[in-house]
Amino acid sequence: MQLSAFLPTRDIGRDPAKIRDWAQAAEDLGYSCIEVPDHVFGATARDGWTPIYDEKDAFHETLTMLAFLAAVTKRATLASGVLILPQRQTGVVAKQAAEIDILSGGRLRLGIGVGWNHIEYQSLGAEWKTRGARQSEQVHLLRRLWTEDVVTFSGRFHELDQVSIVPPPVQRPIPIWFGGSSDAVIERAARIGDGWMPIMEPDEQAGEKLASLRAHLRGFGRDPATFGLEAWLRSREPEPDRWAREAEAWRRLGAETVMLYPMYRIPAFEAQIETLRRFKDLAAA
Repeated sequence: MQLSAFLPTRDIGRDPAKIRDWAQAAEDLGYSCIEVPDHVFGATARDGWTPIYDEKDAFHETLTMLAFLAAVTKRATLASGVLILPQRQTGVVAKQAAEIDILSGGRLRLGIGVGWNHIEYQSLGAEWKTRGARQSEQVHLLRRLWTEDVVTFSGRFHELDQVSIVPPPVQRPIPIWFGGSSDAVIERAARIGDGWMPIMEPDEQAGEKLASLRAHLRGFGRDPATFGLEAWLRSREPEPDRWAREAEAWRRLGAETVMLYPMYRIPAFEAQIETLRRFKDLAAA
């Protein structure tokens, strides 16, 4: 089973040298992928609503960071984990992703989600209620922009008349993986995705979700064996024994990749590197 490294965006700080050193350490430790999370805005709590991350949490801009990582790494896949696609302009994302794929020599994986922060959507002038339908149309359009010389497209959310993205990406198309665990996301991933990133414990419910995913894949005439699966281990405190148990449980469920996603703070750079080292040792045991 391969390992993905989650960029500690809230604690890595603003020193480019430290970001470079962290990424190179992850690559040197054997991590096959580096993932960068996404939020444009932080939001304050209001009216009984409390955000998972608030106005004090630092998030580096996802696609800019991936472009930087393309320059300081050599082997690892670079992924957005996950980009909230419906709150962004599709053509701009297509162009940015193509450029990152070029700069990295074809190492980009676009992880996408629909998000949980309606305030962020509102602040970006994006529609919250239609985000799932918009995401589906965006995926179709992204693939066309990455693979066709000239694109004309008329849909519910987009109107394009004979346009192109030049230079095109190395990968034509760039792989698109879906994050999230709702039934709608699972169906959408099976229908138009290249992989799924479940954010849940490897329990009975996860087994049911995976069975549903594989049934959908077969229903759409797709081979489950060629569909990617990366499990996220969200951890609210350092619990190495739990990390090992859950990594092994996801291995048994068929995950090809696992990623530790610390929800707790790791302020010290040395501790960030040690967390990478510790998780690698435990997951490989």
